[in-house]
Amino acid sequence: MPLHLSDHWVWDSWTAFDGDQYHLFFLRASRALVDPERRHGRAAIGHAVSPDRRSWTLVADALVAEDGPRWDDRSTWTGSVVQAPDGTWRLFYTGTSRADGGLVQSIGWATSPDLLTWTRSDAAPIVADPRWYEKVDGGTWPDEAWRDPFVFADPGGDGFHMLVTARAKDGDPDGRAVVGHVTSPDLETWTVQPPLSAPAGFGQMEVVQSRVVDGQPVLMFSCTPKDVLRPDAADPAATGTWVAPGESLLGPWDLDRATYVASPDVYAAQLVEDVDGRSAVYGFVDTVDGEFVGAIADPTPWDEVVLGRPW
Repeated sequence: MPLHLSDHWVWDSWTAFDGDQYHLFFLRASRALVDPERRHGRAAIGHAVSPDRRSWTLVADALVAEDGPRWDDRSTWTGSVVQAPDGTWRLFYTGTSRADGGLVQSIGWATSPDLLTWTRSDAAPIVADPRWYEKVDGGTWPDEAWRDPFVFADPGGDGFHMLVTARAKDGDPDGRAVVGHVTSPDLETWTVQPPLSAPAGFGQMEVVQSRVVDGQPVLMFSCTPKDVLRPDAADPAATGTWVAPGESLLGPWDLDRATYVASPDVYAAQLVEDVDGRSAVYGFVDTVDGEFVGAIADPTPWDEVVLGRPW
């Protein structure tokens, strides 16, 4: 596997390209925790570089939990990296706090001139707006889902969009997942908007991302089969990563036609352009034969893993 650490588990990841090499950012936690479920409360954001997405060299971690008290003093979770108009970089990430036992998820960002040294923003974190999104006191889910920010420039040049893993405040508690939406004119000031999708039978839609493949806008996200209210989630080939067609990068997406990504044992998959220019899917190897692996798999060509595509 291209990134397997003997002393740390590695899971959710995302990339950036600086024009010369690829940068991989990933969640990591010490295997000394023994129980891999404990990793979520100890997650830091690791960093590696590569010329080809396959051979990675570790560099210094990008972010670790901040000294408290602060909204990200317990763990730092999944996010995305974008380049600002002035050439600097922004790392948007999820944070949890010791004060609430990690039950409330918030989103913030850090800046860098070179993708290597990151400085946290002092701005208040972005939080779920109760007008549209479920809060932890709703009592229908173990925590307040507001994570995995995916940030991209508006296709028409009107600022920036952030897609977020979120849950609607109404509907079947087992299927309230929606694509949260936040907008900004400048990557600094953010406004929470209504969700871009309606509940469609998924309990959670993790690591949401909107891309274009062969001219077709698609939404990719992950949801463990046990949290999907659809019969095809029981298919042994269903790994938990799903893709649905859309009309644009901002939807609407036809979630009723979502199909699973057939990439064995891989979760939290990302859709990327590989070094040969083809679309490819990669993620982390989850559980094999009942044991959590925690390593990043090689990218697999899109056409090999998106099977039975109905569009």
